[in-house]
Amino acid sequence: MTTDTEKPDISKTEFEVLDALWNKFPATASEIIQRLNQNKTWHEKTVKTLLSRLVKKQVIDFDKQQRSYLYFPLVERSTYNQKESKSLVSRLFGGKVAPLVAGFANSDGLSQDDVDELKSLIKQWEQKND
Repeated sequence: MTTDTEKPDISKTEFEVLDALWNKFPATASEIIQRLNQNKTWHEKTVKTLLSRLVKKQVIDFDKQQRSYLYFPLVERSTYNQKESKSLVSRLFGGKVAPLVAGFANSDGLSQDDVDELKSLIKQWEQKND
């Protein structure tokens, strides 16, 4: 899997397909469709089109196994999530994380578990950067 600095432009529906693949790979198109259909109905042709787009964007690839294709991600979930997070903070908050967290805190969007996890992350960051 790649850890490229380029963040591929992935649509919401492409992301849903990629997310289903990240859950367990390699996977056939049929397996991915089955996973996706657990939440809502997906048409086979739609999923195959989205898989093709993700291959063209070099986000996933495949190995041909007899008469089927086994798809696998080329981008790690954690790498993609990190780049998306940075992009969101940059676009909406001028690169500052505090206004994002404040927005959640002010709208009661943070649970006690979230606060505890944030405190732990800050403590870890302070230990590494002191």
